[in-house]
Amino acid sequence: MTAPVRIPFPVVDEVSRHCLQEQEPETVHIEVHLPGPLEPARLRKAFTEALHRHPRILMREARGAWYRRRYEWELTGEPDTEVVTFTPAGPRALQDARTRALAEAPPLTMSPPIRLEAVGLAAGDRASTTQGTVLLLTINHTALDGPACLRILATAAELYGGQDNNPTAPPTRATAPPQQAPDTPTTWSPPARVAQGTPDPSPGNGMLVTELPLPHRPKGSPYTVNDQLMVTTALTIAHWNREHGARPRPLRITMPVDDRPRDTTMPIGNGTRLVEVPFSPGELKAEMSTLLRRTAERTRALKSQPRPQLGHGAALLTSPWAPVAARAALTRGLRRAAAPWTSTTLLSNIGRIPYPLDFGEEAGRAHAVWFSAPARMPRGLTVTTASTAGRLHLALRWSRSLLSHGDGAHLRDLFEHYLHTTEVAP
Repeated sequence: MTAPVRIPFPVVDEVSRHCLQEQEPETVHIEVHLPGPLEPARLRKAFTEALHRHPRILMREARGAWYRRRYEWELTGEPDTEVVTFTPAGPRALQDARTRALAEAPPLTMSPPIRLEAVGLAAGDRASTTQGTVLLLTINHTALDGPACLRILATAAELYGGQDNNPTAPPTRATAPPQQAPDTPTTWSPPARVAQGTPDPSPGNGMLVTELPLPHRPKGSPYTVNDQLMVTTALTIAHWNREHGARPRPLRITMPVDDRPRDTTMPIGNGTRLVEVPFSPGELKAEMSTLLRRTAERTRALKSQPRPQLGHGAALLTSPWAPVAARAALTRGLRRAAAPWTSTTLLSNIGRIPYPLDFGEEAGRAHAVWFSAPARMPRGLTVTTASTAGRLHLALRWSRSLLSHGDGAHLRDLFEHYLHTTEVAP
């Protein structure tokens, strides 16, 4: 019998594995809204075949002795468990599925470390005013990220509906090499934290999703929608902190950058690298056109700089110089010590969904797609955006030890307000 293929944990996977917490699971949630119903047997068959088309997702954490030098993924060839489940329409069906996505991570010891829940919708449900189906994909972020699993869902859509789900071409960008903005604020001092609101007594994450108009951007603008979202996030948090009596401090916003292709050759796993976009309190008071231009220069420069996914320190920390148990303890200690220097928040802009996510004539094409990223402390708040069918789909996710649902609703209102202010005239 052939021994299963084993793959050492990449840097991102290992750091995440070292720092797991039961109170705030590291899950990514993807929520795809379809206008029509899906056939259970047909969806199970299509999704299982999609897993085989991308075999890197069929993996589990391999067992090993305490003195092993690395964690390893073991490729299984077949799922260990039924991945797809079905939930009938009900007053709280979608809300309960969202709660499960935030509170219950798929286990790393079962292949694949994801689950797909098809939730029926009926007009009048608390979370929906339309009929149809929601596909809610929950991902253990130690193993995989959102864009990789969206690629697998696009393959499943093509297998289910027989429609072309190839990705659309990415928008054309200027190829001139950007220059480092000369006025980038220093990153040596600890950044601002999101001020505490009214914490909930229950542990874990809370989440709020909403749909907004895409912000207008004059033709030929030197900035992108991503830059508008970055400015909106900075102004929203600065406003929130002022309201809660926090003294002005520089903000740092983590921004994932994903350079992978979106076709079937896309590498499956955690493939984004993280950069931090700084804002000083003074420059947030500048005219909007100036702030948008400065942010565009800064984000282009940061994206163009080659950098390991989590920086050079993480690559050194995860080299196999000691057993994983010892390095895990060191990693957790360093993470606690570095908490004051952790960025203020994370803005993950997926951008325009590149796939039609068309499940055929009866189920239809996705008209809304939401993502949310983990929001454990010390950040305590993440902002995730995507655009589908000409609309912006925003998910705010927070640690309940920092904010409540009412706080999330207020932050959503602030975000909507400041997003509108970025629509400057030519």
